[in-house]
Amino acid sequence: MLIDEKKKICRAFTLVEILLVITLIAIMAGMGTGLYRRSYDSMLCRTSARNFLLAAKYARILAIQRQQPCKLVMDPNQTGYALVIEQNTTDDEQPTEVVVRNAYFKPVIFPGSVRFEEIQIVQTAEDENNEEQLQDAIIFSPDGTAVPGIIQIGDGLSHYTAIINPATGKTKMQTGTIDEQEQVEIIDLDLLK
Repeated sequence: MLIDEKKKICRAFTLVEILLVITLIAIMAGMGTGLYRRSYDSMLCRTSARNFLLAAKYARILAIQRQQPCKLVMDPNQTGYALVIEQNTTDDEQPTEVVVRNAYFKPVIFPGSVRFEEIQIVQTAEDENNEEQLQDAIIFSPDGTAVPGIIQIGDGLSHYTAIINPATGKTKMQTGTIDEQEQVEIIDLDLLK
């Protein structure tokens, strides 16, 4: 009978062993949570950048389709954007600006810590009068052109840069900050002799 009691004692776990296993499980779970959170934040940033790219493409299409300018207006707090078009109510009234809300687009507010980290929009000579109004807006023209701009979207760790080509109005999205992208020099052909 003494041998059976020793076997039972040997098979049991001590309190220290149980606490050690629980501590290891808690540490591994904490590390996994941190990795999950970083990858989730990265996914939010990537999705937001992709949605911005699609909004810019839709703004160009809308401007060409409606044969009137379409503005991609960025929130002054740098946390969202919307598309704005002019709409005539009657022939006598001045056109009013209307935010686009349809099956293809609705105004966007960035999720989490995603925001516009930097906005560089080149103003043309005719737009200098409306500099305050156009500071955070990219205008897509009915002929397919656009105001040149470079917009960086990020969350502090992940960065995406949208580059709007002024000649075609097309937008491309690249990974990285504005500083890491090729800078395009804009040359005024009227000044060349």
